[in-house]
Amino acid sequence: MAQIKIYGLKSSLAEKSSSLSSAIHSAVVEALAYPPDKKFHRFIGLDKSDFLFPSDRSENYTIIEISMFEGRSIEAKKALIRLLFANIAREAEIDPHNIEITIIETPKQNWGIRGMCGDELALGYKVNV
Repeated sequence: MAQIKIYGLKSSLAEKSSSLSSAIHSAVVEALAYPPDKKFHRFIGLDKSDFLFPSDRSENYTIIEISMFEGRSIEAKKALIRLLFANIAREAEIDPHNIEITIIETPKQNWGIRGMCGDELALGYKVNV
């Protein structure tokens, strides 16, 4: 399971949300052996007054938070981060200097999905990659 929040300026996200979503999803599918039909993205567009960032970042500054079940290897998580930087630069034309990524892992039992606790679900894909 992976839930992804993408934060940025409203104006930037409005024009780049489709390419960002594609870039992010392809990275998750490749790095985590994630099913292609599972996509959980939330775009959170902020006004300039609500999104403060360093002066060496541009209007395209984007924060990506990925919440997922624990169990992925360090190598898989590093591969995901590298693919995100590369895919986003290529597909959404956002320089890696303007991207920050955080992976937040939690035990399956801390998730509630489709009326069940996450550790009771039959996922149909491996988490330990």
